[in-house]
Amino acid sequence: MRLFIAINFNPETRSRLVSLRDELSSNSTKGRFSAPDNLHLTLVFLGECDEKQAAYAKFAMNAVKFKPFAINIGCIGRFKRSNGNIWWAGVSNNNQLTKLYNDLTNKLTEFGFQIEKRKFSPHITLGREIITKDSPHSFEEFGQTIDRIELMKSERINGKLKYTAIHNINADNS
Repeated sequence: MRLFIAINFNPETRSRLVSLRDELSSNSTKGRFSAPDNLHLTLVFLGECDEKQAAYAKFAMNAVKFKPFAINIGCIGRFKRSNGNIWWAGVSNNNQLTKLYNDLTNKLTEFGFQIEKRKFSPHITLGREIITKDSPHSFEEFGQTIDRIELMKSERINGKLKYTAIHNINADNS
């Protein structure tokens, strides 16, 4: 199964992200845009995992402790690709988010996972293979408090990409 650890959003934040996606779509001539239910922030991509690796991912997640923290989304950007760009909503620099990412990757490495070495760049993918006249830009920030992370399974069902939470941990509210 294809797995990743993510932050999913409350209905208000998701609605704002859908508005950003729809605005981008209306200014685009081509693209595959993320389904509303699939809008998330990937903390760690694990890739193809067997049952044993899925269990290790759960153990690693359970060993990570974090307090609730706020994130803010305040820009639209892109990763340039030859067949159309990946466009995303960017998360403002956040020490608690970076610490959570570092704690997770350290625990996952202890359990034998090979984690990508590139710099953590928190974003929410709005679409892929996009051809648009839009330019990267900032906007008035919005966000939410993060108090849960989830282990997500990615699969195609009837040709549609579906993400399903198979494990979660909540923030330590004490």
